[in-house]
Amino acid sequence: MVKLTMIARVIDGLPLAEGLDDGRDMQDAEFYKQQVKALFKNLSRGHNDASRMSLESGPYVFHYIIEGRVCYLTMCDRAYPKKLAFQYLEDLKNEFERGYGNQIETAARPYAFIKFDTFIQKTKKLYQDTRTQRNISKLNDELYEVHQIMTRNVQEVLGVGEKLDQVSQMSSRLTSESRIYADKARDLNRQALIKKWAPVAIVLGVVILLFWARKKIY
Repeated sequence: MVKLTMIARVIDGLPLAEGLDDGRDMQDAEFYKQQVKALFKNLSRGHNDASRMSLESGPYVFHYIIEGRVCYLTMCDRAYPKKLAFQYLEDLKNEFERGYGNQIETAARPYAFIKFDTFIQKTKKLYQDTRTQRNISKLNDELYEVHQIMTRNVQEVLGVGEKLDQVSQMSSRLTSESRIYADKARDLNRQALIKKWAPVAIVLGVVILLFWARKKIY
């Protein structure tokens, strides 16, 4: 069965729409929603391997589609057919693009298109029972295949994202420390030059002052 459905903008992870009653009938719903938000955060940082992917998490599987600027994600039971999950997402994608495609970039607040929940609920009902003639026909449809869509573990993907962030932070820290070191090195060089040439400058100054004073006297 379809458990969760969320739609987000890829560039910044902003949630745009969600199935409002998603997760009420399952344990740890909030935990899985946090995983979804972490996935959106990863995607916004460019940590995505493919535009279509399945991610295993406990007894469930996240399936997502990235099309243009938007990620369409659903979470289903492991036993739920992968093919139906992606066709469900395709239906959501087509309708969302038709209704809100020209408003995606200008959305400024979370769940700006919450009214899309009506379509999510209606479509989800069509896909819940895999034994209906409609869904059996979709499973037998050879025009839509999902064999090449990669399946990974969600913790593996989130872990890779965290490691990449750590590397990025370390690189930024090293760059900052290098700049600080360079500034200190310049200061030390400046001080060394001052110490080296200050006595010479003082002597020259005294000589020039004495020469000037002598010239004034005579």
